Amino acid sequence: MELTSPAFATGQPIPAVHGCDGADASPPLAWRDVPDAAQALALIVDDLDAPRGSWLHWAIWNLPPRPDRLAGGVPPDEEPAGRARQGVNDFGKPGWGGPCPPSGTHRYVFRLYALDAPLALAAGAARAELEAALQGHVLAQAELIGTYRRAG
Repeated sequence: MELTSPAFATGQPIPAVHGCDGADASPPLAWRDVPDAAQALALIVDDLDAPRGSWLHWAIWNLPPRPDRLAGGVPPDEEPAGRARQGVNDFGKPGWGGPCPPSGTHRYVFRLYALDAPLALAAGAARAELEAALQGHVLAQAELIGTYRRAG
């Protein structure tokens, strides 16, 4: 399985429009080679270089495997569309919380999970609840890493 973004290549900077220096809009994503048995997808986005360890920027689950993409600018609603659900990020809000590192360049990992069934998990769930719900349901996983450095 492969995860990409038309907004940035792996290992490259995430455009400012997706961070706190811009519109703070989630980036568009695309995936391929999802297992045929996948019934849903889940995505977790972390800042690997946060001062206090990993910082959750986005948790969204029950995305349909097809079509093979997610448009940018997903609304910050706990239930943005269809059966998709979003959790609360480490900013304390539902949905995407864009990169906003206090200093230096940080790495952001987007982890996409192909699941054998939609998750029976309420919108607004915390990360620990999502990780527990993923157990035993992951068919495949893909990663995309971008970087972000604040302007100025």
